[in-house]
Amino acid sequence: MEVFLPLLGLLLMYPYPSFSLPMCTTLRAPVIAKDGLAFCPYKGRVCCDSTKDSQLQMQFEAMNISDPNCASAIKSILCATCDEFSGNLFKVESHIPLLCDTPPDSKQSFCTHVWDTCQNVSIRNSPFATSLQGAAAGFPHNTSSKLTDLWQSRSDFCTAFGGGGGGPDAADCFNGRPLQQLNSNSTQPPVPPKGMCLERLGDKGYINMAAHPDGSDRAFFSDLPGRIWLATIPTHASGQALGIDESAPFVDLTDQVKYDTVFGLMGIAFHPNFTQNGRFFASFNCDKETSTTCSGRCGCNSDVGCDPSKIGSDHPCQYHNVVAEYTVNGTSSQPAKATKGKPTEMRRILTIGLPFTNSHGGQILFGPHDGYLYIMLGDGGGRNGPFRLAQNKKSLLGKIIRVDVDTTPKADDLNLWGNYSIPRDNPYFEDKELLPEIWALGLRNPWRCSFDSQRPSYFLCTDIGQDRYEEIDVITKGGNYGWSIYEGHLPVDSQQSSKNNQTTSDSTETDLIFPAMGYHHSDINKKEGSAAITGGSFYRSTTDPCMYGSILDLEICSNYLRQTYDLYATALWAAAETPTNSGNFTSTSIPFGCARDSPLECNSVPNTNLAALGYIYSFGEDNKKDVYILASTGVYRVVQPSRCNYSCTKESGTQVQTPGSPPSSSGNNLEIVLYISLILVLVGYML
Repeated sequence: MEVFLPLLGLLLMYPYPSFSLPMCTTLRAPVIAKDGLAFCPYKGRVCCDSTKDSQLQMQFEAMNISDPNCASAIKSILCATCDEFSGNLFKVESHIPLLCDTPPDSKQSFCTHVWDTCQNVSIRNSPFATSLQGAAAGFPHNTSSKLTDLWQSRSDFCTAFGGGGGGPDAADCFNGRPLQQLNSNSTQPPVPPKGMCLERLGDKGYINMAAHPDGSDRAFFSDLPGRIWLATIPTHASGQALGIDESAPFVDLTDQVKYDTVFGLMGIAFHPNFTQNGRFFASFNCDKETSTTCSGRCGCNSDVGCDPSKIGSDHPCQYHNVVAEYTVNGTSSQPAKATKGKPTEMRRILTIGLPFTNSHGGQILFGPHDGYLYIMLGDGGGRNGPFRLAQNKKSLLGKIIRVDVDTTPKADDLNLWGNYSIPRDNPYFEDKELLPEIWALGLRNPWRCSFDSQRPSYFLCTDIGQDRYEEIDVITKGGNYGWSIYEGHLPVDSQQSSKNNQTTSDSTETDLIFPAMGYHHSDINKKEGSAAITGGSFYRSTTDPCMYGSILDLEICSNYLRQTYDLYATALWAAAETPTNSGNFTSTSIPFGCARDSPLECNSVPNTNLAALGYIYSFGEDNKKDVYILASTGVYRVVQPSRCNYSCTKESGTQVQTPGSPPSSSGNNLEIVLYISLILVLVGYML
């Protein structure tokens, strides 16, 4: 049986400080072009392959543009779709990127440049004429037109196609050259915080937290055995603890949940319209030998080239991952006021048998921008991914799947794995070989993931490694994150991971997306045990305004004391990406500790000021965007730095600033986010 050792520490990271994130107009991540493109001037990570590059060249040549300056501008506009940040440049259904309409420094804006050089030049099949505005003007296809034929003035033209500024920090408009070049001279990192301060609000260990959808100061907490509670969050500096009645859970699902060290209630999610419909969802494990309702198809089956008899178990797929729907209807006339849920399952959303007992994920989230349910599924276990299920396009294991739980499945969807429908923009519309549920693939054990509340396109997941590398991935539509070809950046033993892979992905290494950040086990394994990363959230609260403007990371030293399993974090680091968008991080050590006026006693590591948190299970975020750490010793909230005597020039006394806009700064004014991760030490085998 797997045994957890106490916490080594926290990892906080910060991806892509200025731009939203590298993403193509298809919502997919860019891929690496080995030799660059022949026509468009892009190398490295790009959103075009050679076929798309050739199509753009033919489109450009068919325009028959006589003026070389205009031709150069139009070529750059056409090729902008190949930019690794093109997903941030184009409006929905637009063929033209947003053109920078504010002059960078004292120079002419790019939108003005396009107008001045092209206004009287005939362009056949002009991309401006095929826009919605051009179509409204009545210009037929396959004709030549000038900008002055379509637009009365430069002002009208730039009102239609302009967007944002053109300065060195421009993130939302096209200035005539690849976006990654815009910030190449920006090398000054944000100033790291002096420290991170925590307060202890509860003394019980929970594994999940979800803010109440009504926007109040309430939140749901759940434990591994299968109980969910509704709690009231105290205000800052009130001296009050978490308002929760352990004797009266919101709902008790323990009779449905298989509970063990690596099994249990793994995730909870409340419908975006919970206050009207009262629907909520639970992700848990069940045992088919003890539960009559634990029945589903094994994830190791003939469709994926996997033989259950070769798993090495007398009871293959004895344990299952389950996602089920429940309701509060009937317990209250108004769902938003309900304090009890019904433990009776309303609908089985998904059931899938697990080949092995480890690496099964289980978190569930509703997308903040689309309302669909995202389900994180591990690869089903086994050393080196013996059946390479994470790369198998016919398997759901090792994937993040995205489903519609609001629409009844159609008759022709009966081959799905559960009671749900498929969103029409899932990747299978572009890749018919991919199971339609799949949003991303190539993950080993995605334990905790999160969306940025201010930029929903940021979807980050921590993926637990096997025994060498822990990683943090930016998840995009159809992205392949490499397992079990790679563990992080490290190749996996190909002989052990190539069995029964007749239907595996045909991805090449250029299709794989490597971690946004991570660490090698050799960097932290100073003593016994192995490390496993778990996920966190973007820090969007203004409670600690200095941490809002920081990039945090962790360097670890463990202190192994005989067999008492006392391991503590000894250093927290602030990591800055220098220069911006380079992928190169530098770190500065900072402390973290407990507030001197914590509502509940908060112990420290002996001979240090560091908080002794014990096991770390997960993280949480409330409706005010404050971040919580869920540990075996209780619930901790990130609070004002002054409460730990950490200096922060942006903090206004000891009062919490109103959540919303990021704190102002006289220094670097980049849009900055925090990503909090937690690290566990394990013995036996990895999750």
